[in-house]
Amino acid sequence: MSIAIVTDSAAALPPELAARHAIDVVPMWLTVNGESEPEGLRSLEDLVSQPAVSTSAPTPRDFEAAIKDASRVHDGVVVLTIASTMSATYGAAGVAAHAVGGSVRVVDTATAGGAEALVVLAAASAAASGLALDEVEARARVVIDRVRLIATISSLDHLVRSGRVPGIAGWAGRRLGINPLFEFRGGSVRRLRPALSRDAAMDRIVDRVRRERPNDSARLHVAALHALAVDVAEELLVRVREISAPTTEFVGEFGPVMVVHTGPGLAGLAWWWEDPGDVP
Repeated sequence: MSIAIVTDSAAALPPELAARHAIDVVPMWLTVNGESEPEGLRSLEDLVSQPAVSTSAPTPRDFEAAIKDASRVHDGVVVLTIASTMSATYGAAGVAAHAVGGSVRVVDTATAGGAEALVVLAAASAAASGLALDEVEARARVVIDRVRLIATISSLDHLVRSGRVPGIAGWAGRRLGINPLFEFRGGSVRRLRPALSRDAAMDRIVDRVRRERPNDSARLHVAALHALAVDVAEELLVRVREISAPTTEFVGEFGPVMVVHTGPGLAGLAWWWEDPGDVP
């Protein structure tokens, strides 16, 4: 049985990985200074320099086109989307799947960025190995339960300007050199205890990967993520390799969906540990 994998660009899946695994990526939409455009036409550096940028979900029509294209050459389609708590993308994909009909499953990954990408890659691997539609969906749901995403930002300034953090918090953060840490899991963002430096934040993230390793035979799947901070992402990946040689690894940029809220300087890790004995 041949199963196609479709996702959205909020997964921040590097284009070469998407092409290698035959994953169809439906772009999110951006509104830049009042004009709509699909994500991917501008660099992240250009986007963060714009005075007014907002994001919106792909339309049902966008997903319908992708599903129809995939259905022409595959027996089934699994669509994996950014968390429904963050975007209307899941709903749009569901409308499209209902309109097309047939063997189509829409799965809310309950995450975004590299964590979403890791779920997508696991589903693509399951599809490539010849698993049936139910089994590919089941593999994705196992990874959704296990995947983690923890990141840090070097400054609260962007969040202060957006009104999401009080000005006094931004002032205190600058004065104390605080690097906020957050975890995105289960469709929600949870603030973690802040670190007092970028190095301390990186230590905390890598230590979390180490502590969650279930056993010595577990295989690591990891993405080092950044928003115009590629040096930090690369260093995080170097540190993680000291724990275990990853089965899956890549460095990728956070997409505009997250960066328009946090600003540049965001960096972190998404990962999950695969225990060969209990992954279906």
